[in-house]
Amino acid sequence: MSRLAVERRDGREAIAEGDRLRKEGRFDQALIVYRSAAEGHELVPAHICLKLARTCIDLEDYGEAWRWTLAVVDSGDDFASWQAAAALLARLPVEAMPNSKRSAKLALLSSYTTTQFGPMLELAAAPLGIRFELYQGHYGQYRQEIIDPQSPMYGFGPDFVLLAVHEGDLALPDLSQDPDRDIQAELQRWTSLWRTVSQRTAARVVQYNFALPPETPMGHLGSRLPGSRYAMTRRLNSRLGEEAAGRVSFIDAELISSLFGKNRWFDPRFWFLGKYAVAPEAHPLLARHTAAVIAADLGLSRKCLVLDLDNTLWGGVIGEDGLAGIKLGDGVEGEAYVALQEYIRKLKNKGIILAVCSKNNPADAREPFEKHPEMRIKLDDIAVFAANWRPKPENIREIAEKLNIGLDSLVLLDDNPVEREAVRQFLPEVDVISLPADPSRYVRALAEYLMFETTSFTVEDAQRADQYRARAQIADLESSAESIEDFHRSLKMRAIVRPFDELNLPRIAQLIGKTNQFNLTTRRHGAEKLREFMADPDCVHLYLRLRDRFADHGLVSVAIARREGEVLDIDTWLMSCRVIGRTVEAQMLHHLCVEALRLGCSLLRGTYVPTAKNAMVGDVYGRYGFEAIEDRDKTTVWQYNITARGVIENGFIDLVDRWEENDDGSGTS
Repeated sequence: MSRLAVERRDGREAIAEGDRLRKEGRFDQALIVYRSAAEGHELVPAHICLKLARTCIDLEDYGEAWRWTLAVVDSGDDFASWQAAAALLARLPVEAMPNSKRSAKLALLSSYTTTQFGPMLELAAAPLGIRFELYQGHYGQYRQEIIDPQSPMYGFGPDFVLLAVHEGDLALPDLSQDPDRDIQAELQRWTSLWRTVSQRTAARVVQYNFALPPETPMGHLGSRLPGSRYAMTRRLNSRLGEEAAGRVSFIDAELISSLFGKNRWFDPRFWFLGKYAVAPEAHPLLARHTAAVIAADLGLSRKCLVLDLDNTLWGGVIGEDGLAGIKLGDGVEGEAYVALQEYIRKLKNKGIILAVCSKNNPADAREPFEKHPEMRIKLDDIAVFAANWRPKPENIREIAEKLNIGLDSLVLLDDNPVEREAVRQFLPEVDVISLPADPSRYVRALAEYLMFETTSFTVEDAQRADQYRARAQIADLESSAESIEDFHRSLKMRAIVRPFDELNLPRIAQLIGKTNQFNLTTRRHGAEKLREFMADPDCVHLYLRLRDRFADHGLVSVAIARREGEVLDIDTWLMSCRVIGRTVEAQMLHHLCVEALRLGCSLLRGTYVPTAKNAMVGDVYGRYGFEAIEDRDKTTVWQYNITARGVIENGFIDLVDRWEENDDGSGTS
């Protein structure tokens, strides 16, 4: 049978034909037939993905087997399909995993049965580039595992401890005479467990909050009766979130259960059958959300939303329909596009960078931003605006270069399935959101995309779009400057450099958790470890905030170093990619030299540990006069003699103690 004939056959017939060929051991031919059944689908159905994955395993093509197994995650949340894919995952060699970015040890401790959930969590994490080594505690033993210092969990040495707990495990009465006391007692019980984990491990705690069951004996009265278990659980969820701050990551199980449907989530059959507090059918959705939050902890969240324009931000084609002809604001479709823009603005206010990539005449593309009264997104919200007739993959690659971020930080929102497929094919690092045909569902599709998750929110996050737009302006200035020195002087840069403090600790922890490019050792210290550094008199810990005449760039660089005799050894040194090439590195080295002398050290030592993303800093120490004293396993140790060479200086950044009120960056402080 010719391939053309196969492609023309009904999909079900093709699958049946593939099954027959595979049963006969004709795996190559079965693979061709299954692939023909997959064609025409933007997201290939799970049952076809599984057949392709199994056939690739038969052929020992493990790279393709990985790809099709992970494609099940994109196909939907069918429990049986995920269960089958998780079983296949266990058969695949780890070294063949595509796009592997992080490996982490995860201890799953629970108050209910999670034996089926663990493998699904591994499956949900793999497409994000995370490879979990999983430890599952015994049913209901989470407290004992944490309290006992000799428990197997501590021997496992986790990077993350996930507390999968449910409402039935709360020690709250049905009706309390003193709800404040009972809530406080329960709050202390959970926070003491967090502290114990933090004191005994370097692991980050991740916990589900408490989903409220649909059975409420107090009825609607319970929501307004402070002493009801229902009302106390809601308050406890809020208090736990406040107490967690930057120390613990919370996953909103109450929200996820509502999205899934309370009656389905709390299926009593599964509780009585096997003590499943979460129905197995909900496991894929819960696994997705859990993996997304842990990915954020690992610095793998996406940073930039790339927007198409025609039929994405508004209805119609601006170049053909004109300003008055596009659908925006009036009618069902017009209101849907406004709602999408308002949601995108909220993402921007959360810290997501916005870029435009449109096949359009530049003037036409800009006109709605400048003149249409219903536009919610303005040109000032856009960091990079690319409107031309070049292929979108080319423009998207250029957008990443202008922003100086990796392609794996970008997400495309485009109504055109052909353009979406082109980006998937030529830029597989870029995430692509599949939009439905009905624009009224655009907001829902964007909201269901989880890789914009963050584990903290800082002032720098809110200002990120402005900072990246300023970067584009700075790039234009750099191209017109006569010399790099003139360029640096023209920026009128000023910096505040100070030791760590509690106020800035969330941003410091965030920067350490997600910075990859300018990061010499890529050591991921959490908030508790940072507090240990702050309390250590032999430790130097510095952050740098930067302003110039274009923008306040916020807290952009962090350094941590320890005194070891006459040597000040740099444990961690990193910098936000948005200020690379601005002499900030020289300024930080200057302060490290000064601090070394203050502690009686004559030598400054730094280590470069190469990763897949930090090649750009491989010679940064050498550029500033350090000498390589040790080189093993691609790790290089550098040393700088302060006594012999003097303190490293930087003449392009002025130091200030504080920003002047209403300072726009153009004056002095």
